Amino acid sequence: MAAPQKFTLNVNGKTHEVEADPDMPLLYALRNDVGLKNPRFGCGLAQCGACTVHIDGQAIRSCITPVSSVGSAKVVTLEGLGTPEKPHPLQTAYVEEQVPQCGYCINGWIMTAAAFLHDNKKPTDAQIRDALYHLPADERPDIAGKTMPGGEKLLTELLELSPEIVAGAMSRFLGAHGLNAPAP
Repeated sequence: MAAPQKFTLNVNGKTHEVEADPDMPLLYALRNDVGLKNPRFGCGLAQCGACTVHIDGQAIRSCITPVSSVGSAKVVTLEGLGTPEKPHPLQTAYVEEQVPQCGYCINGWIMTAAAFLHDNKKPTDAQIRDALYHLPADERPDIAGKTMPGGEKLLTELLELSPEIVAGAMSRFLGAHGLNAPAP
């Protein structure tokens, strides 16, 4: 274990000083030192997406990203994607569509989709699948339209590149195939 070092992190537009082992995952610094509630620890293997943040606009898995690798990059978490007064369009769409995602999964879905939509102005069905298929609900292969009827139509709607369509399509697809979370 290396000796702790001081790091200055730009998180959600604010500067934070962190003293940590250079190999410590960024996730630990964000939760334990900065005090954020999102991202979350899920698998610790960069597979589930619960720890997703943006570093200079790119979606990364903070559970495997060493704090020392961040440097002067801008880190944005789900909490910094929008504000309560002016939420990011995907945050608004998820609320309006009542997308059935748990508190762990939603971080990965929104952060991955936001980075994807920012970087891909006219994505193909294949690009959409590649961007979203690895997220937690995709342990069920039907979520990306691979095996369930109707998946192709809903994925095609994503080509319009409206964040509301992304959230609405996810919600309608889950609901159409009985994958909604049970009502309280």
